[in-house]
Amino acid sequence: MSSPDRVLNAGVLGATGTVGQRFIVLLSQNPMFRIHALGASERSSGKAYRLATKWKMSDQMPVGVRDELVNPCDPAHFAGCDVVFSGLDASVAGDIEKAFFEADFAVFSNAKNYRMQPDVPLCVPVVNTDHYAIIAAQRAARGLTRGFIVTNSNCSTSGLVVPLKALQDRFGALSRVVVTTMQAVSGAGYPGVASLDILDNIVPLISGEEPKMEEEVLKILGGVSSDATVCAPLSNLRVSATCNRVPVIDGHTECVSVEFAGAPPSIDEIKQCLREYTCEAQDLGCASAPEHIIYVAEEEDRPQPRLDRNAGAGMSVTVGRIRECPVFHVKFTLLVHNTVLGAAGASILNAEYAAKKGYL
Repeated sequence: MSSPDRVLNAGVLGATGTVGQRFIVLLSQNPMFRIHALGASERSSGKAYRLATKWKMSDQMPVGVRDELVNPCDPAHFAGCDVVFSGLDASVAGDIEKAFFEADFAVFSNAKNYRMQPDVPLCVPVVNTDHYAIIAAQRAARGLTRGFIVTNSNCSTSGLVVPLKALQDRFGALSRVVVTTMQAVSGAGYPGVASLDILDNIVPLISGEEPKMEEEVLKILGGVSSDATVCAPLSNLRVSATCNRVPVIDGHTECVSVEFAGAPPSIDEIKQCLREYTCEAQDLGCASAPEHIIYVAEEEDRPQPRLDRNAGAGMSVTVGRIRECPVFHVKFTLLVHNTVLGAAGASILNAEYAAKKGYL
């Protein structure tokens, strides 16, 4: 178990992909981590990172990784890593991530493969870090002493659960949620959506996205079992999602309607609740925790991706157009940066929290 303030050696799996690149940008700016090992496919293995990567970030490639050799995604090549971040595609993530946590590495994954396993925390780090309570049982079931796996949510789920958690904590159970997303092309990775499909167009299908949102919300907003061995998803909340791909580079916009199980609060009470929402990662002084988890936009035409996606360095959710709903109780529009809080940033804050709480 490491000191909560020690600089930790970090490995990145899938380092040449767009999520892996975002990990590298964020880790290079983070005082808690030192990039120690990079992993990618056999095609990239043995090459300098700058030669193996088609760099797609707006930030420059960090100097410290340019000449770092890319390794195969094998635990033997990650000796000395205190933590391993996975930006692997789901098509390969399952077996590779399993090999790492069974080799006693702490793995923080952006992939979907283990999200819905009952003894794996599905954690949006500004929402449900209480789910870390099941890590001891996860380790015991697998005979591990140090290793474990924590996943972060689907990118669109990450933005949705933040205001829902604030409302649930302050006003009690929610009964129904309907969400329609307008999701940026960066969520599809690189090369992603073909230009002839997305330019001058909206694609009203993102394969598998809607059931992921509907299931993940219930797990994240739920609790853990009384014996702290598994997660306990909500059973009294129904979620309906419709997901669309739109010609925006970064930033997922979501239109949300919410029904409360009990008497609804006023619009002013809801705004106050969202502004005042805090989380444990802030209290612990985690470097990536934003000063404000939720920004409430009072302008009638906000949030907008180009103007609001970088709120809180991409770790905050902006909520606007909060008003009464004639069908449910309240409706609003939210914006989340899909590759920061919706992907790599969430994994990094999850690891910061784990370090502060003594899990690493």
